Amino acid sequence: MDMPAEERLGLPLKRAEQRLMAAKHAAVKTAGLTVPQYAALLVLADNPGISAAALSRECLVTPQAMTVVLKNLLEHGLIERGPHQWHRTMLETHLTDAGREALRTADAAAVVIERRIADAFTPDERGTLRDLLARFTQAI
Repeated sequence: MDMPAEERLGLPLKRAEQRLMAAKHAAVKTAGLTVPQYAALLVLADNPGISAAALSRECLVTPQAMTVVLKNLLEHGLIERGPHQWHRTMLETHLTDAGREALRTADAAAVVIERRIADAFTPDERGTLRDLLARFTQAI
Protein backbone atom coordinates (compact mmCIF):
# COMPACT_ATOMS: atom_id res chain seq x y z
CA MET A 1 0.00 0.00 0.00
CA ASP A 2 1.31 3.39 -1.01
CA MET A 3 -0.73 5.17 1.69
CA PRO A 4 -1.33 3.81 5.18
CA ALA A 5 -4.98 3.40 6.18
CA GLU A 6 -4.67 5.85 9.09
CA GLU A 7 -3.69 8.63 6.65
CA ARG A 8 -6.66 8.14 4.34
CA LEU A 9 -9.58 10.55 4.66
CA GLY A 10 -12.25 8.94 2.50
CA LEU A 11 -13.37 6.28 4.97
CA PRO A 12 -13.82 8.61 7.98
CA LEU A 13 -15.77 11.02 5.79
CA LYS A 14 -17.98 8.18 4.50
CA ARG A 15 -18.62 6.98 8.07
CA ALA A 16 -19.66 10.48 9.10
CA GLU A 17 -21.95 10.76 6.10
CA GLN A 18 -23.56 7.39 6.82
CA ARG A 19 -24.17 8.31 10.47
CA LEU A 20 -25.68 11.63 9.41
CA MET A 21 -27.97 9.98 6.84
CA ALA A 22 -29.08 7.29 9.31
CA ALA A 23 -29.91 9.94 11.91
CA LYS A 24 -31.75 12.09 9.36
CA HIS A 25 -33.62 9.04 8.05
CA ALA A 26 -34.92 8.31 11.55
CA ALA A 27 -35.76 11.98 12.11
CA VAL A 28 -37.72 12.63 8.92
CA LYS A 29 -39.49 9.28 9.18
CA THR A 30 -41.60 10.93 11.93
CA ALA A 31 -43.21 12.97 9.13
CA GLY A 32 -43.60 9.93 6.88
CA LEU A 33 -40.78 11.09 4.60
CA THR A 34 -37.53 9.67 3.28
CA VAL A 35 -34.36 11.78 3.27
CA PRO A 36 -34.59 12.40 -0.51
CA GLN A 37 -38.25 13.45 -0.13
CA TYR A 38 -37.35 15.76 2.76
CA ALA A 39 -34.50 17.28 0.71
CA ALA A 40 -36.86 17.87 -2.21
CA LEU A 41 -39.46 19.56 0.00
CA LEU A 42 -36.77 21.70 1.64
CA VAL A 43 -35.50 22.91 -1.76
CA LEU A 44 -39.06 23.42 -3.05
CA ALA A 45 -39.89 25.61 -0.06
CA ASP A 46 -37.13 28.01 -1.07
CA ASN A 47 -37.66 27.63 -4.84
CA PRO A 48 -41.37 27.44 -5.65
CA GLY A 49 -41.98 26.38 -9.25
CA ILE A 50 -38.53 24.87 -9.74
CA SER A 51 -38.26 22.32 -12.54
CA ALA A 52 -37.57 18.66 -11.82
CA ALA A 53 -34.17 18.91 -13.53
CA ALA A 54 -33.11 21.87 -11.39
CA LEU A 55 -34.51 20.16 -8.29
CA SER A 56 -32.47 17.03 -8.97
CA ARG A 57 -29.31 19.15 -9.29
CA GLU A 58 -30.04 20.98 -6.02
CA CYS A 59 -30.72 17.69 -4.21
CA LEU A 60 -27.64 15.99 -5.67
CA VAL A 61 -29.57 13.10 -7.20
CA THR A 62 -30.05 11.91 -10.76
CA PRO A 63 -33.05 13.13 -12.75
CA GLN A 64 -34.33 9.53 -12.74
CA ALA A 65 -34.17 9.38 -8.94
CA MET A 66 -35.93 12.75 -8.67
CA THR A 67 -38.71 11.47 -10.94
CA VAL A 68 -39.39 8.71 -8.40
CA VAL A 69 -39.24 11.15 -5.46
CA LEU A 70 -41.66 13.54 -7.17
CA LYS A 71 -44.03 10.72 -8.10
CA ASN A 72 -44.21 9.62 -4.46
CA LEU A 73 -44.65 13.17 -3.16
CA LEU A 74 -47.41 13.77 -5.72
CA GLU A 75 -49.18 10.52 -4.77
CA HIS A 76 -49.15 11.59 -1.12
CA GLY A 77 -50.53 15.03 -1.92
CA LEU A 78 -47.41 16.85 -0.73
CA ILE A 79 -46.72 18.62 -4.02
CA GLU A 80 -48.62 19.73 -7.08
CA ARG A 81 -47.27 20.03 -10.60
CA GLY A 82 -48.50 22.01 -13.56
CA PRO A 83 -47.26 23.59 -16.77
CA HIS A 84 -45.09 26.70 -16.55
CA GLN A 85 -46.97 29.75 -17.82
CA TRP A 86 -44.36 30.51 -20.51
CA HIS A 87 -42.60 27.17 -21.03
CA ARG A 88 -45.51 24.80 -21.59
CA THR A 89 -43.27 21.72 -21.83
CA MET A 90 -41.78 22.38 -18.38
CA LEU A 91 -43.70 21.37 -15.26
CA GLU A 92 -43.54 23.64 -12.25
CA THR A 93 -43.55 22.00 -8.84
CA HIS A 94 -45.08 23.57 -5.73
CA LEU A 95 -45.67 22.45 -2.16
CA THR A 96 -49.23 21.83 -1.06
CA ASP A 97 -50.44 22.73 2.44
CA ALA A 98 -49.89 19.08 3.39
CA GLY A 99 -46.37 19.30 1.95
CA ARG A 100 -45.58 22.40 3.99
CA GLU A 101 -46.85 20.66 7.13
CA ALA A 102 -44.82 17.50 6.44
CA LEU A 103 -41.76 19.68 5.86
CA ARG A 104 -42.32 21.57 9.15
CA THR A 105 -42.56 18.29 11.06
CA ALA A 106 -39.54 16.71 9.37
CA ASP A 107 -37.42 19.83 9.58
CA ALA A 108 -38.06 20.25 13.29
CA ALA A 109 -36.63 16.76 13.82
CA ALA A 110 -33.74 17.28 11.36
CA VAL A 111 -32.75 20.57 12.98
CA VAL A 112 -32.20 18.75 16.29
CA ILE A 113 -29.49 16.71 14.57
CA GLU A 114 -27.98 19.76 12.88
CA ARG A 115 -27.88 21.63 16.21
CA ARG A 116 -26.26 18.67 17.96
CA ILE A 117 -23.55 18.64 15.29
CA ALA A 118 -23.11 22.42 15.41
CA ASP A 119 -22.89 22.37 19.22
CA ALA A 120 -19.93 19.98 19.03
CA PHE A 121 -17.86 22.77 17.43
CA THR A 122 -17.12 26.41 18.12
CA PRO A 123 -18.28 28.92 15.49
CA ASP A 124 -14.68 29.21 14.27
CA GLU A 125 -14.35 25.41 14.06
CA ARG A 126 -17.59 25.20 12.05
CA GLY A 127 -16.17 27.73 9.58
CA THR A 128 -12.91 25.82 9.41
CA LEU A 129 -14.77 22.55 8.86
CA ARG A 130 -16.76 24.08 6.00
CA ASP A 131 -13.54 25.37 4.46
CA LEU A 132 -11.82 22.00 4.87
CA LEU A 133 -14.76 20.14 3.32
CA ALA A 134 -14.75 22.57 0.40
CA ARG A 135 -11.03 21.91 -0.10
CA PHE A 136 -11.69 18.16 0.20
CA THR A 137 -14.30 18.40 -2.54
CA GLN A 138 -12.11 20.60 -4.72
CA ALA A 139 -9.19 18.18 -4.37
CA ILE A 140 -11.27 15.34 -5.78
